Amino acid sequence: MLSTRFNRWTIAALSLAMLAAPGVLHAQTPDHPSDNTAQFPTKNDLKSLTTSGSYLAARHASVERDAASAAAFYRSALRTDPKNNELLDRAFISSLAEGDIDEAVKLADRILAQDKSNRVARLVVGVRDLKLKKYTAAQINVNQSIRGPITDLVATLLASWASYGAGDSKAAVANIDKLTGPEWYPLFKDLHAGMILELAGKEKDAGTRFERAYKLDDSMLRIVDEYARWSSRNKDAAAAASLYEAFDKKLPRHPLVQEGIRQTKAGKKLSPLVDSAQAGAAEALYGIGATLTRRGGEDLALVYLQLALYLQPSHPLALLSLADLYESVKKPQMAIKIYERVPASSPLKRNAQIQLATDLDAADRSEEAIKILKELTAESKDIEAIMALGNIERGRKKFADCAGTYTQAIDAMPAASDKNAWVTHYYRGICEERSKQWSKAEADMRKALEMQPEQPHVLNYLGYSWIDQGINLDEGMKMIKRAVEQRPDDGYIVDSLGWAYYRIGNYDEAVKQLERAIDLKPEDPTINDHLGDAYWRVGRTLEAKFQWAHARDLKPEAEELPKIEAKLENGLPEDTPNNAAAVEKKKEDGKGGG
Repeated sequence: MLSTRFNRWTIAALSLAMLAAPGVLHAQTPDHPSDNTAQFPTKNDLKSLTTSGSYLAARHASVERDAASAAAFYRSALRTDPKNNELLDRAFISSLAEGDIDEAVKLADRILAQDKSNRVARLVVGVRDLKLKKYTAAQINVNQSIRGPITDLVATLLASWASYGAGDSKAAVANIDKLTGPEWYPLFKDLHAGMILELAGKEKDAGTRFERAYKLDDSMLRIVDEYARWSSRNKDAAAAASLYEAFDKKLPRHPLVQEGIRQTKAGKKLSPLVDSAQAGAAEALYGIGATLTRRGGEDLALVYLQLALYLQPSHPLALLSLADLYESVKKPQMAIKIYERVPASSPLKRNAQIQLATDLDAADRSEEAIKILKELTAESKDIEAIMALGNIERGRKKFADCAGTYTQAIDAMPAASDKNAWVTHYYRGICEERSKQWSKAEADMRKALEMQPEQPHVLNYLGYSWIDQGINLDEGMKMIKRAVEQRPDDGYIVDSLGWAYYRIGNYDEAVKQLERAIDLKPEDPTINDHLGDAYWRVGRTLEAKFQWAHARDLKPEAEELPKIEAKLENGLPEDTPNNAAAVEKKKEDGKGGG
């Protein structure tokens, strides 16, 4: 289905990314996945475990990426075996990943008492020193955490912010400038040098740095935002607004950019992004952490984002990036807790609420999700929130409700709708078809095809629906074949083609296509059921019963289960001319209806 992350606003340290394209769509609505997040251990759980039991439980929690449980179990094991360095290291890393930085700092101090060269412990203690304004100690500790391109950059930026905090902005900027490394370093170097110069009152020099960074990459949100803010104070509102508007053309409707446009057009002079050494250090940790989440470095990103939030607990982009990371590792329960922390005053709160609702739904808390989205949509004609509500209702098979919700979205769309407007008509068509409003569904599917003529999922759904009803057989088959040509490896669309052949009585071809669909999507109950029917019709009765049994065991939709069980008991009735082709013939003769 169309990604609900279509408008994720966590891009800060990355160049502009492509928007997500629609994912798997097919004639059947997929079952809704439930969350399998591990439960946090209670104190009684911990008391009853031996050291080895706690260790094994912690390892399992780590594999499941449940940092909170892993940290609790490792600390429990460490209490019974306090001299075990492996347990100490693991408890430290898990506490850090969980975001319990106070506990991580205590463990880091213990580690450094034994191993002064532990770089991660040095980094954590250095960040603690920065938070406490112990700037000299912070510089010493973060400088000892250096070990590679990423950590070199992080340590240099943190040490420079510590220098600024200690009152030496000149040394801070010089420290940044002397750093050499990969081609992407200058973006961060100029941005942070500019921020330090800005806070030191050297606005002209700061502007030079921001302009240089902007010329290197004008699609990096934090550079655009900071440069526009500087321009609002040192040039004029029009110059600042033009920077925001240029970005808006690349990534439309970003909440922070929209707010910037609104304020600069009102003639406001915007404050710098950071106002202290602590906020600057948090920005550095956030920027690198956000980059890593998009480049496969989730574990290190988690550490940097948690440290950023330790320094600045309400940093909205760091919160959204951390929640996004949890979603990427399929931990919606953890993401929920992070989204709840986004400040109500942030322009990003609305987006956080939409994603919060999406994760509540993923955690089988759909009523809470629907309540949040209905509150959002009651406040304004927020198309993204309306679409999120419709998607949840559709996923939960509230088809009458989602048809009305998608109508709201269509009514709220501007006259010159965007290129993805076809999706809304397509989704409404699905809801109408599933709520027995075929004439409306057909009109929406045709409208979607008018907007996106060769869209394979729409071709598939409309063609499948026609053939299943025994109408427009030739056109429906052509549509499905065109869909398969575009998506030959989509098991659902190949299943539609196989089932279309079944419905017109071409069982041999149905078997061929359905076997291929099974190869592509072996765990789908509907495809297994379809293949069982096709096998039965070609006389392969033992194989048919095997497929039906497999379909039954794969947890089909509730209304399908008794039908499958009846087939297992009695097989299929004798084949008669009452197939789709015969139905079509009746209609042509004026003897039957849909």
